[in-house]
Amino acid sequence: MGRGVEWEIDPTLDRVRDLMDVLGEPQRAYPVIHVAGTNGKTSTARLIEALLRERGLRTGLYTSPELTTLRERIAIDGEPLGEEAFTETFRDVLPYVQLVDGKHENRLSFFEVLTAMAFAAFADAPVDVAVVEVGMGGTWDATNVADGTVAVVTPIGLDHTRYLGDTIEEIAGEKAGIIKPGAVAVLAQQPVEAAEVLLRRIAETGAAAAREGLEFGVLNRDVAVGGQMLALRGLHGTYDEIFLPLFGDHHASNAATALAAVEAFASGTASRGEVDLEAATRIAKGETYIGGAEGQLDPALVRAGFAGSASPGRLEVVRTGPTVLLDVAHNPSGMAASVATITESFGFTRLVGVLAIAADKDIAGVLDQLEPVLAELVVTRNSSPRSLPPEELAEEAEGVFGAERVHVAERLDDAIDRAIGLAEETGEYRGAGVLITGSVVTVGDARTLLRVDGGRR
Repeated sequence: MGRGVEWEIDPTLDRVRDLMDVLGEPQRAYPVIHVAGTNGKTSTARLIEALLRERGLRTGLYTSPELTTLRERIAIDGEPLGEEAFTETFRDVLPYVQLVDGKHENRLSFFEVLTAMAFAAFADAPVDVAVVEVGMGGTWDATNVADGTVAVVTPIGLDHTRYLGDTIEEIAGEKAGIIKPGAVAVLAQQPVEAAEVLLRRIAETGAAAAREGLEFGVLNRDVAVGGQMLALRGLHGTYDEIFLPLFGDHHASNAATALAAVEAFASGTASRGEVDLEAATRIAKGETYIGGAEGQLDPALVRAGFAGSASPGRLEVVRTGPTVLLDVAHNPSGMAASVATITESFGFTRLVGVLAIAADKDIAGVLDQLEPVLAELVVTRNSSPRSLPPEELAEEAEGVFGAERVHVAERLDDAIDRAIGLAEETGEYRGAGVLITGSVVTVGDARTLLRVDGGRR
């Protein structure tokens, strides 16, 4: 379409609001659960959608970026739009896109057009509820033309600092923009600096607050084959014997956050377009949103929804002998969570990494997290023009790993082959592993090269 790239924020919603207006405000045809954050927002959005679908609701899910095909970003009832439906949706909105383009100095961006397509497709379906993940930030993100009845903020860290600010407080301020009057704000565990900003926004809007570790959270977790067993405390009740087919403490937290979001939505505490005066009074008094037992979800439904969930590319096992893991972590905090999970859930005696990462990331911070768990590292590039050239990445990696532990491959397929060969050098296939990481693009490329059956959730 020759439009502006989605990772560059233009601080205005004027264009996309005009587009929504001429399309008939499709984002107001159904309630929205809006999800922002630095790490875990895609996984949390998928877990929310899985629970809603298990309740028998027709769901829309909008996430970004994609792993293999653009159509993955817009899903209805857990399935990406088909090629015909995707093309038809684009054709339907295109005349309105061209109309709005003519009214503004800058044309609608790629992400603005895609967001409009998602809202239109959900209205056309129609869906009972849409789970919408922010593309970047919050306040100026195209998705923020919707007013979420529930606003979810996953853990905030330093990422996209060129566009969102170089402090936790500044980034939190951008994320807080999705919290609207009358909503329930479901907050995952946050750094103190981020929590202060988010709670200030909640007080200003009269939203109600539900915070991990206070109103909801993980009561217990045990490593299990293929995932973990959880006991969760929600806003309305306690849920035990939950199997989650995802690894790590961070995914347990994502599950708790998703559960709280669905409980808040199901209880109907806040409705789109209505200010909940009782919630506003509670927050003004320093109180928070907590429901009663009457709002508890069916525990069997929760167990089934989580057991059938998936989050492709999040420490995803795609091959054995040696084990090959794909992980989209691309900032230090995300990589720290992945490394902790690998240490806890996988008994590798030798792990070799493959890293391809965008040039604008905190590469030194990512390398520092990887160094303790990797025996050797193969650096390469992915298909994105933002990918740091392998030679430059190798120079940075050698400063952390030492030159003898770093290998360079110009192409990702060669890097994967090299890493598998290095992992197998000990002959201990059961204890050998390969971690391919650094970017959603890296993981998407690797899924294609390894012929992983992707797209389905």
